[in-house]
Amino acid sequence: MPHCILEYSQNLEQEVPPAELLEAAKEACVASNLFSVEDIKLRSSAYKSFTTGGQEDAFIHVMIRLLSGRTKEEKKQLSTLMLNALTEFSLKDVSLSVELCDMDRDTYAKRVVLSQ
Repeated sequence: MPHCILEYSQNLEQEVPPAELLEAAKEACVASNLFSVEDIKLRSSAYKSFTTGGQEDAFIHVMIRLLSGRTKEEKKQLSTLMLNALTEFSLKDVSLSVELCDMDRDTYAKRVVLSQ
């Protein structure tokens, strides 16, 4: 587990395929040593209409939702790894941000439904 949700401006698809962004996010999560690769869930969403600071510059925002219980140091390390992974794309005129959100372990529910 975590859930990594990448939101990005659609104009970035000309420079970086979304699959490459997801792969970089996955690698950052693995590098943190907080999760096993099979537990990492990734998804992305492109925004056609957006502004950043009154401009139409590109953006990538990664929200990482993870079960509560990690230390501030572990979360800071994950945030830094994710931001560094995004920086590796050498994009220009882009706003990069990462947000970590704890999910309450006591109220989080999950069920996997497999085909028969």
